[in-house]
Amino acid sequence: MIVRMRKANIIMQAKDAEAALESMRSLGLLHIEHTQLPQGAQITRLLEDVSLLHQAINTLEEAKEKGGRGDGYIEKCDWHLVARHITELNKRITHLREFSLGLKKNIEEWRPWGDFDPKEIPALREKNIYLKLCQAPQEGLEKLPPQICVKKISVSGGIARCVLIGKGDFSLPFKELEPPKMSLTQMHLRVSEDAKLIASLEKDLHKHVDYLPNFYRLIRGIENELEFWQALKGMGEYGGLACLKGYLPYDAEGILLRRAKEEKWAVLTAEPSEEDNVPTLIRNPRWVSVIQPLFKVLEIVPGYRELDISLWFLLFFSVFFGMLIGDAGYGVIYLTLTYWAQKKFGARLKEKSIFILFYILSSCAIIWGLLTASFFGQEWLSGIVKPLVPALRNDKNIQQLCFLLGAAHLTIAHLWRAILKFPALLFLADIGWAIILWAAFFMARFLVLAEPLPGFVVWLLVGGPFLVVFFSNPQKNILKTFGSGLGALLLNLMNNFTDIVSYIRIFAVGLAGVAVADSFNQMAAGVGFRNIILGFFASLILIVGHLLNVALGPLSVLVHGVRLNVLEFCMHLDVKWSGFSYRPLKENA
Repeated sequence: MIVRMRKANIIMQAKDAEAALESMRSLGLLHIEHTQLPQGAQITRLLEDVSLLHQAINTLEEAKEKGGRGDGYIEKCDWHLVARHITELNKRITHLREFSLGLKKNIEEWRPWGDFDPKEIPALREKNIYLKLCQAPQEGLEKLPPQICVKKISVSGGIARCVLIGKGDFSLPFKELEPPKMSLTQMHLRVSEDAKLIASLEKDLHKHVDYLPNFYRLIRGIENELEFWQALKGMGEYGGLACLKGYLPYDAEGILLRRAKEEKWAVLTAEPSEEDNVPTLIRNPRWVSVIQPLFKVLEIVPGYRELDISLWFLLFFSVFFGMLIGDAGYGVIYLTLTYWAQKKFGARLKEKSIFILFYILSSCAIIWGLLTASFFGQEWLSGIVKPLVPALRNDKNIQQLCFLLGAAHLTIAHLWRAILKFPALLFLADIGWAIILWAAFFMARFLVLAEPLPGFVVWLLVGGPFLVVFFSNPQKNILKTFGSGLGALLLNLMNNFTDIVSYIRIFAVGLAGVAVADSFNQMAAGVGFRNIILGFFASLILIVGHLLNVALGPLSVLVHGVRLNVLEFCMHLDVKWSGFSYRPLKENA
């Protein structure tokens, strides 16, 4: 549920602004809204420090991934100097690598010409001997004047690499090549020297990996300080008074008023207006809040005046996950990986809901696998293990289930909107869209699965459009009402059908996963386990095939399972994800 917010204006004497802000920060309730652009030398310095630390942290993270380890000892020092040294090391390494890459390309380009010293070419010119390099068709070389000596170095594809020598300067009917800056021997030597230097610089860089925890603590503290100074410099000033603006949850208003009375601040609180840019704070029961980590990964936040779909997202996403993965064996793997991750990293994470979410999703995959008798594929278990629900092994039944899920999912969106609009007559338009969705459901069964249309579908196709046309925008003028409603119907009617049909992607992706598993099982069975060598290759085929499915499964869920919730469902619910999170000014733990 999106928490109702209150807009607060806090006025104090300008000389007390910094102390007042410290007091507000200790409360950790107010999401600051700047009255003016925060700027000043202090803010500039802090921004530079944050940028420097981010560069150093990113560099050390890359070094750590490559196996970099420090000596475990960090001496007391100026962190600015250490961070700058790290960033300079990274710049030098990057520059040397780019230069070496260019040299290697030059070596490959000039290798067919042989080893020569380019500095001798200008020396020969001083003696009136001109030497030019070119690549030209062999036929063109025959047309050169006889006083020009042609020395072919190599020929490939009818194109000759050649050196042209003549007394005095001369022009060429084809493009002259610019000689390299150094000889092949010098290039090889420079590449070797640069490789040694890069290794030395990387060794120095790896010694600094132990600074990472310190840098993380530093950057949190500096960002906290930056946030404070931005809030201070963003306050409005009027004569000798300063004004702090922001938003806080409605149930925290009393805490603010009590603190204001203690500190002798003037406070004005009010409901946010339509023009206000209000942050979004979501509070849900703990079991619903497990979906929040996924929202954070997707970086989506509903607008303050939109709807929180956490509950429906969790329910339908869990079902979609189970159907898309569709295998109890893979579900057990995900469950085991989640348990391992919780044991290894759980102590470091304050929020444990991510693990609960993966336990739920893994369990859904296991349940669907048991219902369909899918355990690392289906065919190899045929005749041994029976599905708990045999009907779910029928492709046509699964497709109908997908259409049914789509109709139910999108109907919830329109009924929710209808409840919010009631008792205004506008709610009838959403009832009409819900009716149209079920008409689209039966049409999808008819067109895609060749199922006969029930007789009552005609009434759905009449009643739904009627409600949409006459109640989408009811006005006193019946013609305007009809025109506006008809436009809304024509613009969105086809979308309702295609949205229902789009839910068949769940069937298609789930079927593909089962097919891949069965194919690899058949390949392994074809190789057989008749001896150790064949058994090794058969096992390798099984491991590679099923690991491919395990790796691609979550990707398909993100692409399809998330899409059906974030796009199709939210489009019908008119949720545009236009919000930003409530982030109060508070002390950094």
